[in-house]
Amino acid sequence: MTAPVAMAELWRGGMLESTHLGHAVICGADGGIEAAWGDPQAVIFPRSSCKMLQALPLMESGAGADLRDDQLALACASHQGAALHTGKVARWLSDLGLSESDLRCGAHEPSDREERERLIRAGESPCQLHNNCSGKHAGFVMMNRHIGGDADYVDPAHPLQGAIRTAFEEVTEETSPGFGIDGCSAPNFATSVHGLARAMARFATAREDGDARDRAAHRLTRAMARHPDLVAGEGRACTELMRAMEGRVTIKTGAEAVFIAILPEQKKGIALKITDGGTRGAEAAICALLVRLGALDPDHPATLKRLNAVQKNWRGIETGILRAAPGFA
Repeated sequence: MTAPVAMAELWRGGMLESTHLGHAVICGADGGIEAAWGDPQAVIFPRSSCKMLQALPLMESGAGADLRDDQLALACASHQGAALHTGKVARWLSDLGLSESDLRCGAHEPSDREERERLIRAGESPCQLHNNCSGKHAGFVMMNRHIGGDADYVDPAHPLQGAIRTAFEEVTEETSPGFGIDGCSAPNFATSVHGLARAMARFATAREDGDARDRAAHRLTRAMARHPDLVAGEGRACTELMRAMEGRVTIKTGAEAVFIAILPEQKKGIALKITDGGTRGAEAAICALLVRLGALDPDHPATLKRLNAVQKNWRGIETGILRAAPGFA
């Protein structure tokens, strides 16, 4: 097994203070490895970085054929729980004749400050609409109604999850060695870093006039790129970096420092995992790879917030810098 390699470093006072290690793969149109760091075969849980894979059965079945791009973006989102997000998910469920109680993702406080403060002022508790995965689960219940499944659609033995696993394994071109239960209660199927990058390359090459899977992948990819505000939220890396790349690239983070990128113009897919689980390292690493491929301006404010990012203390004094490790990207 190849050890993880240094991808991002934090320097303070001219000394190396912290290092983020990880694995990363860039795949070309044929799914082959064009560049790799660490161990391409390292098995990981993609977490929320693979939501577009989980949405494939919804689109391939035809159940989601009439969905708008904003709904598709939410199906692939890890949103902030802002009013923008919860309102759209609530309306989607209402159009289906369903409600928040039909979801199985659980409730948590929104990370959107304005909505969190509104709840406090109103004396209200957060509901499942505030869950960052509520859009994905709206897609789940829509597909579940289409197949006539029982209400516990997150059960790993449920036909919906079986369809998701089949699509996941076909697009990664790997048999998943197993699954873990994600924060939203749905199973999250494991794959290698190469398998995840291969899947992203498959999305990058998907054609609007192709077969059912092509059309599904094409729509999901473009919907995310067109609605970066729905995929994450203000201040978040996915939203800010997709805006910086002006819709040419689709990116998605996952918990425990996973990141993917889909580059249709270059027909490439990227997957990476920072082994310490730190978001800071994953955001720096994905920026470095996107800069390497010429997809992201190294001097854009959204880039500099995460790569070659000057660190300041509470008095505004510069204390250090977060940058790519030598030899990475």
